[in-house]
Amino acid sequence: MSIFDTILGQVSESASVQNLAAKVGLTPEQVEEAVTALSQSHVQEGDTVSTAADNTGLPANTLNQIVGHIGGEESLGKFASILNSEGGLSGVIGGLKKFL
Repeated sequence: MSIFDTILGQVSESASVQNLAAKVGLTPEQVEEAVTALSQSHVQEGDTVSTAADNTGLPANTLNQIVGHIGGEESLGKFASILNSEGGLSGVIGGLKKFL
């Protein structure tokens, strides 16, 4: 299970990187990039999806699908909060490495 699956499991019962990738036609790596960009954009000024689309080059409609599949803006906010409280993605990975 990936770091993203662990965090997604905390905000949405049915979301996983593999499931999202299959549903929206992206690779798991692209889904991870998309969810990271959406989480970072969520806490910034402006439209979350538009900002994430600009940062990733992924289509806005695909990013909207991901937001919907993970449970909407509320779940995205929880995901962003988890990432930010852990010092971003590098902090989450660093924290988990302590247990490996």
